[in-house]
Amino acid sequence: MELVLGLDLGGSSIKAGAVDPSTGHVVGPLDSIPTPVGATVEATQAALQELIARFPQCTGPVGLAFPSVVVRGVTYSAANIDKGWIGCDAAAVLRAASGGRPSFVVNDADAAGVAEMQIGAGRGEHGVVMMITFGTGIGTALFIDGKLWPNTELGHMEIDGMEAEHYASARVRTVEKLDWPAWCERVNKVLDRYHMLLWPDLFIVGGGVSERFEEYGALLHSKARIVPAGLRQAAGVVGAALYAHKHAAR
Repeated sequence: MELVLGLDLGGSSIKAGAVDPSTGHVVGPLDSIPTPVGATVEATQAALQELIARFPQCTGPVGLAFPSVVVRGVTYSAANIDKGWIGCDAAAVLRAASGGRPSFVVNDADAAGVAEMQIGAGRGEHGVVMMITFGTGIGTALFIDGKLWPNTELGHMEIDGMEAEHYASARVRTVEKLDWPAWCERVNKVLDRYHMLLWPDLFIVGGGVSERFEEYGALLHSKARIVPAGLRQAAGVVGAALYAHKHAAR
């Protein structure tokens, strides 16, 4: 099976991995490179090109999980990246960075959710499932009976007079030096608002903070079940690769 390269652009780093699309498993270790300061289009393209070159074993399509509303490869928002991405053909940028290979861009939380629904914590789940990624911001992905409702971007919902991601992201926890109880109190408010709006059966908690779920998971409360992402920080990479594989075959 041809390996597919998945990339995940975050606030501090861009992660990459070779993925077997038949299983969704990462083959070999993940690699990463710092996200360029400001994440301009030109600097990000150069960083992607450097990272892609480290995976010569991946000769097929390339997928990128990206922190933006993405519609047919074009990015339409830029909360934590340079405003030059608004209206940018991000798929063309990725294609240039990969030397012309088939290239596909998907919202980062949607990518993580796709991976979790196929082979992670959401596998076999029905009803309404909501993936929430806590990192530099808050990303959300919504699934109804396994089908994705793309680009929900509910990290920008207002909570206590500010955007949710400015109130309870993992970055906020670090910057404000919140302990787990204080941070989870904020997260619980976010979960409660999401539940009142969408009535999910399951919340999947992802992002870098999912690696430490055992330290704070018992402090999270909702009428919905709450579980950590099964793929942890690899979810975005895997989801981007699976997305690219699926769309390249069309």
